[in-house]
Amino acid sequence: MTQPIERTVLRVVSLAGLAICILVALWGWQTGILTSQERLAALVAGAGAAGALLFTAFQAVQVVVPVLPGGLGCLAGVLLFGPMWGFVYNYVGICIGSLLAFAVARNCGKPLLPLLFSQRTIEKYSRWTREKARFSRLFALAIFLPVAPDDFLCYLAGTTEMSWRRYTTIILLGKPFAIALYSLGLTVIWQALVK
Repeated sequence: MTQPIERTVLRVVSLAGLAICILVALWGWQTGILTSQERLAALVAGAGAAGALLFTAFQAVQVVVPVLPGGLGCLAGVLLFGPMWGFVYNYVGICIGSLLAFAVARNCGKPLLPLLFSQRTIEKYSRWTREKARFSRLFALAIFLPVAPDDFLCYLAGTTEMSWRRYTTIILLGKPFAIALYSLGLTVIWQALVK
């Protein structure tokens, strides 16, 4: 009896979180914060000490509601806060967003995927889910290396039988390398373009 109540509460919380993320993303898109580095920097600077929290929340939202490529957020973090703190805020925000995406998909199931992602992406990576052990290995590799659509894979993992413990371990241990690689690579490219 307790389990259905917990599941219902988790579903309501997940759907409320998704709704909030969508509303924040729409607001950010309409105000230009999600499309302009200058506006994002002005918002963060204007927020003072809360800027880091605001940026971390932005990173979490952009995983749950994939509006921008994640690499752009990583670049913004490094440009706004420097290499060390930019990495920390990117890591924390992306990990939180990844956990939220998994929770939403866990509760909404596969019907949610076509609402957020192309059929081509769904078909390409859904093949990975046919074998549980194979999916876990491929998922971990994809999270570790920045070569696959991580946001989609987080949602896809939520539709499988992968445990929360395994998923969280993969995210927490796999994300640092990919985030550092994105941040470093995009910063080098940015600096080359600006000079």
